[in-house]
Amino acid sequence: MSERRRSAVALSSRAHAFSVEALIGSNKKRKLRDWEEKGLDLSMEALSPAGPLGDTEDAAAHGLEPHPDSEQSTGSDSEVLTERTSCSFSTHTDLASGAAGPVPAAMSSMEEIQVELQCADLWKRFHDIGTEMIITKAGRRMFPAMRVKITGLDPHQQYYIAMDIVPVDNKRYRYVYHSSKWMVAGNADSPVPPRVYIHPDSLASGDTWMRQVVSFDKLKLTNNELDDQGHIILHSMHKYQPRVHVIRKDFSSDLSPTKPVPVGDGVKTFNFPETVFTTVTAYQNHHPIHHCEAQR
Repeated sequence: MSERRRSAVALSSRAHAFSVEALIGSNKKRKLRDWEEKGLDLSMEALSPAGPLGDTEDAAAHGLEPHPDSEQSTGSDSEVLTERTSCSFSTHTDLASGAAGPVPAAMSSMEEIQVELQCADLWKRFHDIGTEMIITKAGRRMFPAMRVKITGLDPHQQYYIAMDIVPVDNKRYRYVYHSSKWMVAGNADSPVPPRVYIHPDSLASGDTWMRQVVSFDKLKLTNNELDDQGHIILHSMHKYQPRVHVIRKDFSSDLSPTKPVPVGDGVKTFNFPETVFTTVTAYQNHHPIHHCEAQR
């Protein structure tokens, strides 16, 4: 009896072991089939930053089990990566171009500025006979007056417009009546204190300047080296060249009526050869054209 019980227990133990082993074996086979069917999914998971997953249990244990809705994605991972990359590059380009845009604009606005001399025909008539400009101790306005039209400014930028008058050379001149010509008489006198005439409408926008003729008819010339009225100080019997300066606001910190005009990328200077003149205290050339000014 006891032998039968032992054999039954042994048999049942073997049967139980066999059945468990069979069940385990069937599970393994089922998993292998599932893995083969989901081989593409597993390979896509291998692209995950976390690296390839060992099996379903490991993925679940680490909280990396794919969301049930993930299979409903309308595009592949590579398409999503491409889309994100192109968007980020596009955004970066837009930001870069937006940040760098104003500098060339500002530079181009200075490069594109043009100044046109008004009454150019009158200046040329004077220039052909030798323009003379009267200066006095009290100060005398120029004739012809400097008037210009400015284009190419940035309408929204702020500018100063200024004018100075610089020597053409280091010579002093005298007028020879019998030949009606100006001749060199020696070296120039010692330099005079620098003076700059800042247009009274400054500071103004580019749009404001471009909508008007910029006139310097209030500028006065003097031979008084102690002048305290802000007139332009010049020596008599010397040749000078007027210059017009367009000065952007951010380059105006050194702009002063008693200092040389600042230089830099934000300053553009213009001069016109026909406006060169010789300073006198009385007209030397008695050409009829000067009678117009003498009768003013």
